[in-house]
Amino acid sequence: MNLKVDIEQQTPVADKAVLKWIKRCLSTAAEMEELPPAEVAVTLVNNEEIHRLNRDYRGVDRPTDVLSFPQWEPDEEWIVAEGERVPLGDIVISVPKAEEQAREYGHSFTREIGFLSVHGFLHLLGYDHGTEEEEKEMFSRQETILSRVDLRR
Repeated sequence: MNLKVDIEQQTPVADKAVLKWIKRCLSTAAEMEELPPAEVAVTLVNNEEIHRLNRDYRGVDRPTDVLSFPQWEPDEEWIVAEGERVPLGDIVISVPKAEEQAREYGHSFTREIGFLSVHGFLHLLGYDHGTEEEEKEMFSRQETILSRVDLRR
């Protein structure tokens, strides 16, 4: 699988290994989804920035843990020039929310960042959790991917 992951940090991350985990999780997800060469942008932000984005783009006036901004509609065909990568879109993750949720769920920060990365990535591919059936499918897929990279609860 050929996935290009660009990570922008608007907030410091203490451990550079976390960035490697994000790339590993997303590359594994792309491989398991059998994607053509693709790229995704990941931005790590603070709660204030994700709150602003959530309010401005979703009309939800509170911080959240992860946002996805897909480049394509779920049923839209990917059209790219030969030799180019499919630009899947952007994932924005709140580092403070990830830290808070890792404590709340009793697992590592790395596991939470991996989960949020994969969750956002699957949203870029059209997965959703609006219904019980969709949620079951998406969350099952997330756990399968995270197990593959050994980030279990």
